[in-house]
Amino acid sequence: MIKRRRTRQIKIGNVAIGGGAPVSIQSMTTTDTRDVDATVDQIAELAAAGCEIVRVTVKDMESAKCLKDIRRGIAAPLVADIHFDYRVALESAKHADCIRLNPGNISKPEQVRQVIAACKDRGIPIRVGANSGSIQRGRGKAAKIKGVSGLSADMIAGVLDYLKIFEKEKFYDIKISLKAAHIYETVMAYRALARECDYPFHLGITASGLPFAGTIKSSIGIGALLLDGIGDTFRVSLTADPVEEVRVGREIVKSLGLRNFGPVIMSCPTCGRAEIDIITLTERIEARVKDFPKPLDIAVMGCVVNGPGEAAGADIGIAGGKGVGVIFRKGKIVKTVKEKQLLSEFMKELEKLL
Repeated sequence: MIKRRRTRQIKIGNVAIGGGAPVSIQSMTTTDTRDVDATVDQIAELAAAGCEIVRVTVKDMESAKCLKDIRRGIAAPLVADIHFDYRVALESAKHADCIRLNPGNISKPEQVRQVIAACKDRGIPIRVGANSGSIQRGRGKAAKIKGVSGLSADMIAGVLDYLKIFEKEKFYDIKISLKAAHIYETVMAYRALARECDYPFHLGITASGLPFAGTIKSSIGIGALLLDGIGDTFRVSLTADPVEEVRVGREIVKSLGLRNFGPVIMSCPTCGRAEIDIITLTERIEARVKDFPKPLDIAVMGCVVNGPGEAAGADIGIAGGKGVGVIFRKGKIVKTVKEKQLLSEFMKELEKLL
């Protein structure tokens, strides 16, 4: 069981962040926010895929004013992503459920205080979202952050200085992110900052790339932190349809046992001992169960070496032989059938569990 870091709790819309709440999954629209219909449609797609919080780019005042109509058209909590212009943040605070500020490009204390006041009036939180591309370099050296140096220390020092403005205004509805493209720097920064404050964290590896490489990088970085108990919400940042970000995010927390999003499939990597088409069989089973709501451990094993013995804990599984397979539940064989009947017979047994 993962022992999670103790944090304050904030709420973005109806979603609790931190304080023991489930780790939530976020994504970001790729539409022009000024195109209200397209943005609302994409948010609906993301929500249908399991996205629990959606962030939109708000790059100008026209985009900020469109948030009112977007908010009316969606059910998901809405985060406004602001850079450079604090006045856009002030307008966005009238309609969004959370404001993201970057300490690297909205840093004047008086401007930040105005945004804090606007969010305080509406009762909405602020994400202090630092990233490696906009943080001031070298400030971490003077701050002497324990356990880190270089870029990781720079990001933490920038955030801690920024937080002083918020805390002076007695504003604590904050979540923090420290994103870099390099996994090591990101993980070290989060681990070190976890020792310095109790604010909830938004995790992510920024600019992680196309789906194949980006999924690997994000799974390593986000997964390492979640295994440490660090992290309360996150986005998998991919150069892809954002629905793919949600799919990968759900699989990360499901694999770690942090959320129940239906069945978990364990299947053989295949080898020369497998005498059934384990790849095709697994793909077909995955397609059939992907929308099942009940959390189940499903095993698809190519031979008797790995199953049913190694997969004895599975709720249901298959172990292959030469042209045949056995279907087992909790390690006990319930049926032996020919390979061509394996899928249909497996589904019959699965339906009994459901």
